[in-house]
Amino acid sequence: MKIINLIQKPQLRGAEIFACQLSNHLVDRGHDVIVVSIFPGDSKLPFKGEIIHLNRSVSKRLFDYGGWKLFNKIIEDFKPDIIQANAADTLKFAVSSKLLFKWDSKIIFRNANKMGDFIDSQMKWQLNKFYINRVDHVISVSKECEKDFIKTFKYSENLINTVEIGVEETAIDKLSNDLSDIFQRGPVLVHIGGFVPEKNHEGLLKIFARVKEEYPEIQLVLLGKGKLEIPIKNMVNQIKFGDDVHFLGHRLDVLEILKSSRAFLLPSFIEGLPGVILEAMYCKTPVVAYDVGGISEVVKPEETGWLIEKGDEDGFVRAIHEVLNSHSENESRINAAKRLIHHKFLNSKIAERFEAVYEKVVAR
Repeated sequence: MKIINLIQKPQLRGAEIFACQLSNHLVDRGHDVIVVSIFPGDSKLPFKGEIIHLNRSVSKRLFDYGGWKLFNKIIEDFKPDIIQANAADTLKFAVSSKLLFKWDSKIIFRNANKMGDFIDSQMKWQLNKFYINRVDHVISVSKECEKDFIKTFKYSENLINTVEIGVEETAIDKLSNDLSDIFQRGPVLVHIGGFVPEKNHEGLLKIFARVKEEYPEIQLVLLGKGKLEIPIKNMVNQIKFGDDVHFLGHRLDVLEILKSSRAFLLPSFIEGLPGVILEAMYCKTPVVAYDVGGISEVVKPEETGWLIEKGDEDGFVRAIHEVLNSHSENESRINAAKRLIHHKFLNSKIAERFEAVYEKVVAR
């Protein structure tokens, strides 16, 4: 098959990284794959094949005749069987180009979130429904997100499948020397995610402040970038954490950081199935997370991690204390989590499941 993976822009975000990793495995399985990015970005993505950068202006995200025409030219030249639109901007872009230029490649929408949590007006629902009704199939990141999608958009159960995100099987190097000082000060808790409201960095800092009362040497490492980074830095200064909260931006050594950390924390209010949870499990790092989106499909209480009711900061603090105090219980859960990743969530296996859905859609 010929496949285009359409991404928003070159950025070190889970959706883009996974789309590129998936593309590599599809190439290894004999498919012809290119990655197309819509907007400008400055990150180097992990795809070993061709990435076409359209570099369209974000200001034209709702109407971009020139961009849709450029995409049509790529389709005319490449003649793909499948176009996978990864996230909402790519969905609108692909459908608009198809409606205008009448190409006949099949569009699959990669639903990576619980979309019902984002639909807060009738106008937004109608707009998304318009585009969704014009794709050929949906691949959801979790069963919970699939059920939400069907309910939110009254979508046909025959036109949607769940195929989760996966993890690359790779060796983990030693921790980078530039981080050694942080990890030598005391136990490190790590959070990975963009500085956006749904990631709940404010709640994370409140939780950290309470943990720090009992563990004064504890450190918090934050990976990611985003519009709320400056307000969160201001909050760190107001709470007077000193230099025990570390903003590392985007880094390529995520697995090494996870491997060296005592716990991975994810107090998000909205999620699909975040790949960083699977990466933490792969690294045998305990996971403490709120029960949102599809997280409960991998983080099982007393089995593979610590799952906390959304908004229960008391429960989150207690779970972190358990992680820091109970090494034998940690060992049992992290070993079970690691086995789960190898059994079900390696990208080499995930790619086979994507391939099966593509074949079904092309055959229709």
